[in-house]
Amino acid sequence: MLAPTSNADNRTLLLSNDADTPWDVVVGMLRNVFALQPEEAEAMTRKVHSDGFAKIGPYPTRVAEALLAAAVEVTGPHKLQIRILGDNDELQRCAFCENTMDAGQRRYSQRKAAICHNCLAAGLAQFQSEDGARPNFGHAFEALAWHFAGIPKYMIASTARNFPGHMRADVQAAASAVFSAEGNVLYGVHEEYRYETLTFAKFISQGRSPCIIAQAEYEDLDVGGAAPVKCLRNGLWLLREGDMPYAVVLSEHREFNTELQIRIEIATPMGDQGQQLTARCFQFLENEVEVARSYRGKVLSFEANGKYRGQSGGMMVHRLPPVSRDDVISPQETLSLLDRNIIDFVESREKLRALGQPTRKGILLYGPPGTGKTHTIRYLAHNLPHHTTLLITAQQVAKLDQYVLLARLLQPSMLVIEDVDLIARQREDMKGPCEESMLNELLNEMDGLKGDADIIFVLTTNRPEQLEEALGGRPGRVDQAIEVPLPDMDCRQRLVRLYGGNLELSNAVVAEAAARTGGMSAAFIKELMRRIAQATLNRSDGSITPTDVQHAIDDMLFSGGKLNARLLGAAVP
Repeated sequence: MLAPTSNADNRTLLLSNDADTPWDVVVGMLRNVFALQPEEAEAMTRKVHSDGFAKIGPYPTRVAEALLAAAVEVTGPHKLQIRILGDNDELQRCAFCENTMDAGQRRYSQRKAAICHNCLAAGLAQFQSEDGARPNFGHAFEALAWHFAGIPKYMIASTARNFPGHMRADVQAAASAVFSAEGNVLYGVHEEYRYETLTFAKFISQGRSPCIIAQAEYEDLDVGGAAPVKCLRNGLWLLREGDMPYAVVLSEHREFNTELQIRIEIATPMGDQGQQLTARCFQFLENEVEVARSYRGKVLSFEANGKYRGQSGGMMVHRLPPVSRDDVISPQETLSLLDRNIIDFVESREKLRALGQPTRKGILLYGPPGTGKTHTIRYLAHNLPHHTTLLITAQQVAKLDQYVLLARLLQPSMLVIEDVDLIARQREDMKGPCEESMLNELLNEMDGLKGDADIIFVLTTNRPEQLEEALGGRPGRVDQAIEVPLPDMDCRQRLVRLYGGNLELSNAVVAEAAARTGGMSAAFIKELMRRIAQATLNRSDGSITPTDVQHAIDDMLFSGGKLNARLLGAAVP
């Protein structure tokens, strides 16, 4: 680098921090004008950023003047803050941002407090907004410097909490309730890198890429209501409690291969008042999330993929049609078991709890495919008052721990695991340690719930004989097995009329269809009635005869062979 001298006529150049000149431009200027090595230029730029200034020199006066002119020229349109220090210049710290500055950067208030250009500009920015109501800042650090004016950075403390991404609707409602009062200011902030969590420390930084104030961005989230909930992606609230300023940052926190989290960070001046405010805010947020108004009492599952409607939020709300008891066509013995072990059990919970009895329950629904196990679950979901139903498919069993946590949060709840035989079959039939670990997790979750947990486990299977003995034979995990059998004659007649819809069915047709479908599932009868309806489309009178029933059954059982019969749910050896 250029060798400085020590003559009395020497001058030192002062390079000060500014919000305009990019990092790379400063580094390039130091290398090209002052002949610094790359590491020296980077170190000096870091010093300017951290301390607010750096001295270069001293040089002979004419050399210093030439270097100053060259530095200004190579930085072009940027407002590079570089000058030659005078004999009487002294350096001070800004009372607001605490950056070190020289006399050329100072402005004074009536109390003679030193203020740098950046903080002064931030303070005046409130008069530059178009509507006169909201300060017009370009960067987050400017807004925060204005908001916390007079409070050094080291006197500000922040605390953060992470909330599950699938609860973001309740987080948004709670944040809006506590932070969106009249007079508070909300800014949107541009997210430059998707997987970089936006924090208060990032917002106050004036480094290479300061956070840019932008429009507030919202995402529509479907929670099963008439309209979606608008959820803020990231934002900065500037608030006050009395004379104390504080700020709140809401951002999305992402880690590889884990669920999105919603991060809320509260920054306040250090002291008891700030600590108490932070504690109150987080207590309110946590209480509102635990109430979980957005999802309580609904039928839910975690989303495997995004939705076509673009209202994805990690949780899917299922809109199931209402199912009454008359719509569940099963033998009376099956319905009676359902009523005693689930419906009546739920109604008796409080009395059982008073007697010291456990209020959790494990039910196994088993039977051949197509007999109505899923339909029965819909009936239970619709007829359990105030219960939240969580549906777990075999593909989502890996998320069992998350489902159980959600079931605890939203209790009273019913947690349904369909086709449980896929993870709970005999251990000797398992393919590897992954399947066995999922089974162990299921058993531990069922066994580990406290007795007063208002959670009903409902497991379904088409192959009860393949269930692991530890699940099917140990009391306390499954309390009642309920068979959903193939429909008998009476049930088949009722199914024919149910699936016949608006068809005009004579008693002879109903009797023929019921007689010809012995040993068949409800799914088979449903398809049979659709084919009969199709056969009548070209008839002017829409009449149906027993012959139509015979032709449809022949197509389903014989024309397509045994494979077609099995696909349609027929009991074929």
